[in-house]
Amino acid sequence: MLEELAEALGEPPAPEGTWEREAVYVSAAALRRRLPPEPLAERISALPGVDRVEAEPNGFLRIIVREPGELLESLPRPDLPEPAWPDFPRTWDNPGFVVRYAHARTCAVRRWADQLRVPLTGFRPELLDDPRDRLVLRVLAELPGRLGSRDPGWEAYLLRLALAYHDAHEHAPAVPVGDEPPGPVHTARVRLAETVGGIIAGPDRL
Repeated sequence: MLEELAEALGEPPAPEGTWEREAVYVSAAALRRRLPPEPLAERISALPGVDRVEAEPNGFLRIIVREPGELLESLPRPDLPEPAWPDFPRTWDNPGFVVRYAHARTCAVRRWADQLRVPLTGFRPELLDDPRDRLVLRVLAELPGRLGSRDPGWEAYLLRLALAYHDAHEHAPAVPVGDEPPGPVHTARVRLAETVGGIIAGPDRL
């Protein structure tokens, strides 16, 4: 879905808001291409996964997508440089620890998923509907735009992604808790964890 949006617009759209209730992208593509926004809005509306498109008076397009989790299907997996943060102290005041610990947690999720027999196939993006999952998706949605930026601000981005993932890891578990059987929501959250772990660098264990 994200690839199709970028292709139709000529550039990746930018996520807007928290995505807690609606997953919204905005684009100034019509302004940059000196096109009337309405025909482009009509074209974008016809893309799979798009709920509606609103042409703003300022020429911007607001694009609301139905299932934000679908971006995991086409999100690039760049090899980002690891910031030169110190390893110690291993406290929440050290951004290096926060980011590396997030990567270690994503690796732990994959190990636990194997042990608890969480299915790794049958990904259903609509199940990533917890506000914490959606916040991680919101931060991930910035990635294509940042990859094309002259000043991507990777340090701040990786820290925000790590913090969002820690919150999801703790409050929207990717693996069953207690006697809970593994189900499709766990499959979806394991996919989310794997995506985050593929972007954030760090050790497999801390």
